[in-house]
Amino acid sequence: MTTALLSNGGPPLDDDDTHTPPWGRNGIGNYFIWAAAKKKAFDAPYDIAKLRAQRASLIGLTYEEYVLEILERGRYLNAGDTERIAQIVAKRGVRY
Repeated sequence: MTTALLSNGGPPLDDDDTHTPPWGRNGIGNYFIWAAAKKKAFDAPYDIAKLRAQRASLIGLTYEEYVLEILERGRYLNAGDTERIAQIVAKRGVRY
């Protein structure tokens, strides 16, 4: 028999070097712990999330940038915080 007749058409059992899982190539580590913590930090009741999203769009930030500022610094940005908003926007390409 040939191997083609024995195959069920599923993925190969050998490791594929072209695929990189979301946690990288060096093992899982704390990937799932950090992913759960980030989800918990960014989850908010619908009304609060909607209000934050509206405020973020009014000052030119994304929802994540606005919530990060609240979580990291404890500050609710407004239109008068132009210097801090400019710093956040300047770091958009640098974020990891």
